[in-house]
Formats: sequence, structure tokens, C-alpha cells
Amino acid sequence: MNDRANKVLDLEQSAFFMPYTANRDFKKSPRMLERAEGMYYWTPEGRKILDGTSGLWCVNAGHCRPKIAEAIAAQARKMDFAPSFQMGHPIAFEFADRLAEIAPKGVGHVFYTNSGSESADTALKIALAYHRARGEAGRYRLIGRERGYHGVNFGGMSVGGIVGNRKTFGTAMLPGVDHIRHTHDARNLMTRGQPVHGGIEFADDLERLVALHDASSIAAVIVEPVAGSTGVLIPPQGYLQRLREICTKHGILLIFDEVITGFGRLGTPFGADYFGVKPDMITCAKGITNAAIPMGAVLFSDAIYETFMKGPNGMELFHGYTYSGHPMACAAGIATLDVYAEEGLLTRAASLAQYWEDAVWTLKDAKNVVDLRVIGLVAGIELSSRPGAVGARAFECFTKAFEKGVLIRVTGDTIAVSPPLIVEKSQIDQIVSTIAEVIREVA
Repeated sequence: MNDRANKVLDLEQSAFFMPYTANRDFKKSPRMLERAEGMYYWTPEGRKILDGTSGLWCVNAGHCRPKIAEAIAAQARKMDFAPSFQMGHPIAFEFADRLAEIAPKGVGHVFYTNSGSESADTALKIALAYHRARGEAGRYRLIGRERGYHGVNFGGMSVGGIVGNRKTFGTAMLPGVDHIRHTHDARNLMTRGQPVHGGIEFADDLERLVALHDASSIAAVIVEPVAGSTGVLIPPQGYLQRLREICTKHGILLIFDEVITGFGRLGTPFGADYFGVKPDMITCAKGITNAAIPMGAVLFSDAIYETFMKGPNGMELFHGYTYSGHPMACAAGIATLDVYAEEGLLTRAASLAQYWEDAVWTLKDAKNVVDLRVIGLVAGIELSSRPGAVGARAFECFTKAFEKGVLIRVTGDTIAVSPPLIVEKSQIDQIVSTIAEVIREVA
């Protein structure tokens, strides 16, 4: 081990406050990653770790792709930064056009952000500004969903519905926000594919909020096509289609948060394509640059764009970020789309989905497994919770899997796995067999 690695592992006095981490416990037993390539990480000690989570749902094409790294380096040498306020640079326009080519037809205008959290807040602001531009400024309410996740900024946190993300900051939530019920239902446990029960019923909960608040006050509804961070909740049959119908009926914008489902995760470019439902806006990030450079975007409809363009001359939207359309991020994004196209990665999950599903379903009778939820190249393996210790059982599985050379992710007592789209069947076998092994070992 080199001197620098030795220094990094001396963590007790480190200034780094780690996100979403039990910092004191981590420093007692750190899990460190030093390099990556393809499907694998390596620890500073040289142990090889199979990535079963695409980093953090984001490294869709696998790690350290040369084409992407070279594009970033070339752009850094040519122009490291250019402002996007009242200025432009060609690569930002080129990348937007490339994104529009793979977006659902009619949802092809692009506003750049730096993350999924910023994309969620941006989409909410665009929704409010759009209705104001139409002369309906009274539409100020934003509707999220219980157990939804839309990042950690105040807007996304407000429409989100994961208790742990909200309870510490309760008084700082946005006003005028409400939530429809989540889609998890005991009737659908151990169901392959999209659940059968509750689709129309759960979507119709939006009608309850329309009756409570009146449609004239509601600007937008935001949902994840597949709720990822809460434990891989797959929408019941007819659910997203019914939400679309209700939103259209009442003039409410429908926003799909596709930070996870975008860029091939379900075997289609976007989840909207998979489910055959066209939203008014799509938020994305993560796979947009294969996570090589932080970036996000909001894709929005022609109707929204044209409404802004019909307003008075001048600045149409008082919103943006210093790094919106950052040149190196755009270079990474274009190279990422090239890799996706050259290797067919935006649709490769479709060819592996059945093998993946069959492999995960071998865990059906494993100890403490109460539900399996599988779609595309995503799976949620829900375990029963220990009394008074929700999340402890899954976290122990996480640490044991890391010791055995496989990186998984846990949320509550659900093991979530979603490998890079370049995964091979033998690697799927290793991921699932390792999970089976640790489940057997954990009490």
C-alpha cells in the first residue's frame, strides 16, 4: 500500500463529513474504494469488488470508459469553463440536440442542471413559471407521492415522501405541497412484473386531492416511474396511464423523475418509453454522463417551451446555475451517448431482463425474504425487519457482501441491486449467489 493510501485510511481526524453515512461507525470500520474499471472496483488493499449497484444507480456503461475520459480531458485542454448566462458554447447546444433525439417525441427541450436534486427543483420551478406565463398564476400547489424521492434540495425534499429525509427539516418544507399515497400493497407481494392490484385505485387518489384543493390551484404532479430509493416499488398495471389521464383532464403537468430509470435502466432510453406514458417533463442525471462528471437536465415538452417563447421579449425564466451546461460535462455527455449507441446499451437491459429476473427469483424461499420486485435491470429484495431495529438486517447483508467482493445497496430492509448495463450473465450469477449466501448467514 502506498503512503497516500495509508494517509487516507487514517480517518479519525478527517475533515470529511460523509453524506448519508453513519460517520462514526464508518471510521471504525471503513469500506474504501481506490480505483475502478468496467464492472469492478478495487480497494486500496487490492481486493476486487463486483459493482452490483452501478456506483449509485449512475455508472450505466461501466467504470472508467476511455472514450468518456478522453473527451473530458480534451475539453479541459480546449476550454475548461464558459458561462451560460447570456453566453453560449457550441457543445452545450450539440448535447441538447443529442438528448432530444433519444427523448420521447415531443419532450425534447433541455434545461441543464448539475444533479438530480437540482433537476427536481428546476422542474418544479418551470411548472410554476409555465402556469404563470399562461395566465394561471393561481396554480401554485405541487403534488408528490408518499415514499417518493426527488433529491435533497428543499423543493425535491418537500414533494418527496421518505420520512427519514424530511423529519429533521420539517418546518422548512415548501408550502402548498401535498402527497398522493404510495403504491406498495400487501396484495402484490411476490408478484412477477408489474403488480396487478391497485393501479387505478392508487392513481385515483390524485382525484381526492383535486377535490380537496381544486384543480385550479395545482401546478404539477411529480412521481418516479419506478420508485428507486425507497426500495424499488414497481407501478401497478394502469397506474401511470391513469395519472396521465387525470393530469390531462385537469390541466396539471405530469413530471417523471427519471434520475434512476433514464438511460437504459429498464431496457428503453427512458421509463416513459417502457411504460408508454408521455409526461410533460422528465428529470434526469446520473447516467446522463455515466457519472463521470456531475450533470443533470430537465427535458420538457414543446408546449411548455412554446408558452415561454410567446411571452414578452427578455429573460423567459429567472433560473439557472453557474455550471449549467458546463463544457466538460457536455463533452462527457456526448461521449456517453456515443458509448450507449455504439454498444446498444440503451436497450441491452431488455435482452438480459428475463435472465436477471429468473436469477433474482431464486431467492424467493430464502430466509427472511418477504418480497421480490424486479424490472429491467433493477431488483428490490425486501427482508423482514428485526424487532426494534429496522434496517439492521439488510445493512449487515451489505457489509458481508462487501467482504465477499460484491457491492450492493440497501434502503431500510430492502436490498437494492442494479448493475451496470454491460453486466454479463456470469456476473449476474455472482451477484445473486453472493446475496443468497449473506442472507443465509445473517440472523
